[in-house]
Amino acid sequence: MAILHLTEAEFDNEIKSSTVPVLVDFWASWCGPCKMLAPVLEEIDQEVAGNAKVCKVNVDEQPALAARFGIMSIPTMIFFKGGEESGKMVGVRAKEDILGELQA
Repeated sequence: MAILHLTEAEFDNEIKSSTVPVLVDFWASWCGPCKMLAPVLEEIDQEVAGNAKVCKVNVDEQPALAARFGIMSIPTMIFFKGGEESGKMVGVRAKEDILGELQA
């Protein structure tokens, strides 16, 4: 599966309709740590294909979503299960930590 880039218009429907856990990465193109995290998320997306979803929200393009979730630093990853927030990680994290939270 490819990483899905979400907008405010499709965010709620995509998260609430998902039958699998969802990781949403809040990021920006100018953010160095976000660039470091990107290949890790690509790997995770490939590994969990069909069992979870990896999505991204560009905070510069979707400021209302960033405000809604209280994003103060990026990258911030928010995890959803059953359409509800189930966890949050801020900063670059190890692949194993991210997978652990996504599959918990």
